[in-house]
Amino acid sequence: MTTRIPLAERMRPKSIEDYVGQKHIIGEGAVLRNAIEQQVVPSMIFWGPPGVGKTTLALLVAKALTRPFYSLSAIQSGVKEVREVIEKAEQLKQFNQEQPILFIDEIHRFSKSQQDSLLGAVERGTVTLIGATTENPSFEVISALLSRCQVYVLEELTKEDLVHIVDKALAEDEYLKAEHIKIEEYEALLQLSGGDARKLLNILELVSQAAIHSQQAVTNQFVARHVQQNRIRYDKSGEQHYDIISAFIKSIRGSDPNAAVYWLARMIEGGEDPKFIARRLLILASEDIGNANPNALLLANNCFQAVNVIGWPESRIILSQTVTYLASSAKSNAAYEAINKAQAMVKQTGNLSIPLHLRNAPTKLMKELDYGTDYKYAHAFSGNFVDQEYMPDQLRGVKLYEPGKNAAEEKMRQSLKERWKGKYGY
Repeated sequence: MTTRIPLAERMRPKSIEDYVGQKHIIGEGAVLRNAIEQQVVPSMIFWGPPGVGKTTLALLVAKALTRPFYSLSAIQSGVKEVREVIEKAEQLKQFNQEQPILFIDEIHRFSKSQQDSLLGAVERGTVTLIGATTENPSFEVISALLSRCQVYVLEELTKEDLVHIVDKALAEDEYLKAEHIKIEEYEALLQLSGGDARKLLNILELVSQAAIHSQQAVTNQFVARHVQQNRIRYDKSGEQHYDIISAFIKSIRGSDPNAAVYWLARMIEGGEDPKFIARRLLILASEDIGNANPNALLLANNCFQAVNVIGWPESRIILSQTVTYLASSAKSNAAYEAINKAQAMVKQTGNLSIPLHLRNAPTKLMKELDYGTDYKYAHAFSGNFVDQEYMPDQLRGVKLYEPGKNAAEEKMRQSLKERWKGKYGY
């Protein structure tokens, strides 16, 4: 019996036109699309969540440019494998062959020495590097290499993108199109996929076989029943990573140190990168605790530094201390909500004029135009405070920061109320 190629591989796009999502970089007139059409593609890093098409996009770039394509996985490859590919590329260069593309999946898992081994080849133009990462390249890619690469941020696929992928598979796949499978409800498919197109197609293939066998339409209940029974068939070891970090963050946010340290242990035993955990704690310390306990960010930052200095396995103790402290701390997302509101307002109102008294006046002309005139220096007044307007005229009195309901921020609220005497609604 012939083993079928998995649906996710069968449905891998064959051209840029077939590619789903990422219109901001690959759509008509977008920056990467233009670079491909002009046949001038720099070395680059694709940064985004799993299953959004990083590997596929790298393949399509190489195909569109008709370049040789070499692929390495940072998990399975080392300096030796990198050098072997570079030697092959140099041989091609000697025979005036096209510059190959070297794709490195999960490049964030490469050590500094492994990344260093790429530098010379990228600088000389021996290869065009395309790295894929789910982690912030600012933290995980050495600065010398990062400065030679263009970073493209790949966004999560939208609901419309994911539905389109399902419908396209049912309509075009050589095996499924003849079965006339009917999808009545998409929600369970999309939810179980977590926005990962590869996982979505794996689930669809599993569900489709059950639908063909039972001659039933695919509903949310049908999906839940058949996927739950066969979970191991589409779960891959790497995919659970995101579910566990989600449970970990939600446990800390929910003030449960017991659950938080349990999920920490799950990550540790699973071989998770301690720096990845420490970075998530830094984000959480501001997003979910913020001004309710400013010491949380200080401890999280010290934890991040210590993890980088101490190494493994001792770092687990530092992580445990930080996790249990953050989970036990008072919580507030007020700072997170404030910047969200502020950014939304900026997008809505545009570049409003800066009040003259707040403007900088480094030149004589600017002073003559009253830049900085009437500005009141707060430290020259009692209590280091003076009532003056700091917002653009159109936004006078608009409140963006709402202190949380906790002891520390209630104290802030009272202080703001006394200073602004009803302004901003404090």
